[in-house]
Amino acid sequence: MDLSLIVPVYNEEENIPLLYQAILDIMKTLTLSWELVLVDDGSRDRSLAVLSQLAQQDPDHVRVISFRRNFGQTAAIAAGIDHSQGNIIIMLDADMQNDPADIPMLLDKLNEGYDVVSGWRKHRKDVFFTRTLPSLIANGLISWVTGIHLHDYGCTLKAYRREVVTGFRLYGEMHRFIPVYADTVGARITEVPVNHHPRRFGKAKYGIERTFKVILDLFVVKFLNSYASKPIYLFGSVGIGLILLALALLIFLLVRRVAFSVSVFDSPFFQMSTMIFILGFQSILMGLIAELLARTYHESQGKRNYTVSKYINVPGSKIQHHSDTE
Repeated sequence: MDLSLIVPVYNEEENIPLLYQAILDIMKTLTLSWELVLVDDGSRDRSLAVLSQLAQQDPDHVRVISFRRNFGQTAAIAAGIDHSQGNIIIMLDADMQNDPADIPMLLDKLNEGYDVVSGWRKHRKDVFFTRTLPSLIANGLISWVTGIHLHDYGCTLKAYRREVVTGFRLYGEMHRFIPVYADTVGARITEVPVNHHPRRFGKAKYGIERTFKVILDLFVVKFLNSYASKPIYLFGSVGIGLILLALALLIFLLVRRVAFSVSVFDSPFFQMSTMIFILGFQSILMGLIAELLARTYHESQGKRNYTVSKYINVPGSKIQHHSDTE
């Protein structure tokens, strides 16, 4: 299978037929084998019935996955990835705000050698204060923390090579961080402006409260990407910093005692330095415990702390590439 289109669906009964027809019109112009994986995320309207009808109408291309209840967009995307077959994966929303006409452009960009092509809703058609502004703030924060500068992490319309979206699990609102995970395995990432249309039917499922969830997930992503394999670097750095601060306070108290005859034990700084020292020592101990857990996690599952892009004449490897000189 060349291409898998993954679409999470939640209460979009009016938009689904329009989306399917738009995708069908575009895919007829491409010489690719493809499938459309539609994941119903516990819809409460007739979305599942509409999806079932499409699956009967076009069994060669339409795949339907139905959740028992609403698990969220990230879970729907994860299920779509797990049950898709395409070497290339493109995700898009079911609300017809993403434009299927952009699919050939994303594929062309992948053919230039990129592993991830992220859509950028440059001219976004949403309410500014409740949708666009929180998104701008979140995108700026994510780019600053992760070092991967994209204008629009929240745009679902993205294209991936399959090998860069497997090997990790998605939770919370972490589907928007897939480019960050892909970067950890050396993926080449680019961004292209895409069309964005006003919503015609239904209503938006997310508001400003989603921004706070994204910020919390950002802490998790930063920790996993930077310190999951060596947590002692984080906990140890904090612990050493606290111990140095405690020693600096003690030196201050000692100098003040010698120079001005001020009692060390009567000062609140003494209690503060003692507590800070204990916290620093505990932080280092937590880092050692986290280090043991990380090693247990990797070694018990046979996980490696590196990724390989290709093998050349290596017996037993899954993907073999022959050298050019053969």
